[in-house]
Amino acid sequence: MAVTLSADVLARYRRFSLYNSPFAAHDEGRAIDLYHEPGEPVPSPVAGEVLDVRRVRAPPKPYAPEHDYLVLVDAGEWTARLMHVDPTVDVGDRVTVGDPLGPSIRAGFFAPWVPDHLHLEFRDPDADPYRASGSVPLAVGADVEALDWDGSGTVVEADETWARLDSPAHPAAGERFVGLANGAGPGVVDGGLPHYDGGGLVGGESGPVVVAGTTVGEATGRNVTWSDVQVYANGGPVTGLALFCARDRFGIKVVGEAVDLAVGEDVAVTVERR
Repeated sequence: MAVTLSADVLARYRRFSLYNSPFAAHDEGRAIDLYHEPGEPVPSPVAGEVLDVRRVRAPPKPYAPEHDYLVLVDAGEWTARLMHVDPTVDVGDRVTVGDPLGPSIRAGFFAPWVPDHLHLEFRDPDADPYRASGSVPLAVGADVEALDWDGSGTVVEADETWARLDSPAHPAAGERFVGLANGAGPGVVDGGLPHYDGGGLVGGESGPVVVAGTTVGEATGRNVTWSDVQVYANGGPVTGLALFCARDRFGIKVVGEAVDLAVGEDVAVTVERR
């Protein structure tokens, strides 16, 4: 049984991803990352009583603190698990959807190219809420428009580990969610291609998955197993593409330990099977 996040809940966030993570909680879309407005308190996606607030260790990274927080909320039929927020709520507090939970915390769970976000899972109340795995699958109640892409674009934002292209552009920023179309069928592609173990299709079905003209994986239901592929930007190898669904703006995000792409630079992205 899957838990569905409603369109009203998702509309409080600018982006979301079910699969763009290396952590086991996201396997088969059993967790979702919700990207809030930068610099603002993180809004709660659930309503209920706070059951526990626990400081937890995070992987050591030179750019991030080695701790995070786990917030458990009694959401009625399910226990909600929330992470990546420095909580201003405490045990016994009641929250409603949209209430501020506190500022985001950029812990060592984040790759350097990943923006701040809230991690959410749902677990049966009788299940151990502290284990890393064991949550139920998540579904999204919002329609996501699929955008075609030929692999080209111009860099509009860049940092040392990532660059965002202007293509495919959001046709109506702020109005609805969009994502990268699967070139072989319905649905949009979600996940870290190919740097995380697998990806997913939002609104898709079983069959081949094609990005920029290349078959990059095979979907079984909505879960995608990546093929052995390498992503290139202007002929140079990069770690991959960070794929998500966005309401505020769109454009393919190229990521890697060292991405040498400058704002204003025209880019051709290719994907090659190995």
